[in-house]
Amino acid sequence: MRRPSPLPTTPPARRAAPTAAPQPEPVAPPRVEPPVRDPEPAPEQVTEVIEPSRPGRLVPFAQPVAEVDDVEPGERTPDAEGDRPLGLRDVWAAARARRRALRREVRRFTVRQRRRRYAWLASLAAVVLVGLGAVATAYSPLFAVSKITVLGTDRLDRGAVEQALAGEKGTPLALVDSSAVKAALVGFPLVESYSIEARPPQELVVRIIERTPVGVVSTRGGFSLVDAAGVVLSTSEKAPEGYPVIEATGGAGSRAFRAVGAVYRSLPADLRTQVTAMAATTPDDVTLTIEGAEVVWGSSDDPVEKARVLQALMIATPPSEADEYDISSPDAVVVR
Repeated sequence: MRRPSPLPTTPPARRAAPTAAPQPEPVAPPRVEPPVRDPEPAPEQVTEVIEPSRPGRLVPFAQPVAEVDDVEPGERTPDAEGDRPLGLRDVWAAARARRRALRREVRRFTVRQRRRRYAWLASLAAVVLVGLGAVATAYSPLFAVSKITVLGTDRLDRGAVEQALAGEKGTPLALVDSSAVKAALVGFPLVESYSIEARPPQELVVRIIERTPVGVVSTRGGFSLVDAAGVVLSTSEKAPEGYPVIEATGGAGSRAFRAVGAVYRSLPADLRTQVTAMAATTPDDVTLTIEGAEVVWGSSDDPVEKARVLQALMIATPPSEADEYDISSPDAVVVR
């Protein structure tokens, strides 16, 4: 059944100054005409009765309430849903929604920190990749030894040294074994020390420092050329020319011999070529023979000053006019 709808009313007038309230005018009730009967039956008509409303008042409009018969069977109303008891599934869904909201908030407030972390991780990964690439390249056949260069040889045969080191060819530069190189150079007495240098991509450089001969030592097998440490460099039946004959108590390797070698290596080049013999019984009584004159050198201390004094004495008194130069004490020299 359709309910009558209210007519719009006139909005209330704005309040004026406090005066006597006006009396509402009486409104005459509407006139209702009596129904006219038709000869034929007409459908049922509903007459709407409109009640007059007073000016300045609004008639409240009531929302039509659904009849019980208007609700379909099985249909759930909002009131029925609000009254439904919560179950375990509802609690789980609420907890899951809360966790998702918390994760969203955490991600929103830590976005800058995560960007810095990603930047550090990317940098670290780049460094690791570069390092692994460098190591892989260094140990690959691209950097294997294919050429061996020997430097610093004078009396030593360079070709023989390169042939002795040929076993290192094909080995990556980073894997060259220094002990294997040492074992190959042990067979060359003239080698005093050496160093290895890798020149990428495929060259191995070996720098050799040869031993310096200081004199000749008489042995049962002939005359041996030795260095300052007493290492025999070569042996021959005749004494090699250009080197002094050394006589030291205790033989090669003794303290007296090492003192003789130290004195010889400290001499200037022009004096070294004039020495024909050297002798010592102790480290403190080294003597030299220069053009027939004997030089009492003493110990191996202060060699530079002693060499300067000896050169001055030889200029003042040539060896042909002197039998002995005693420079064991540079401050008090004696010429005989």
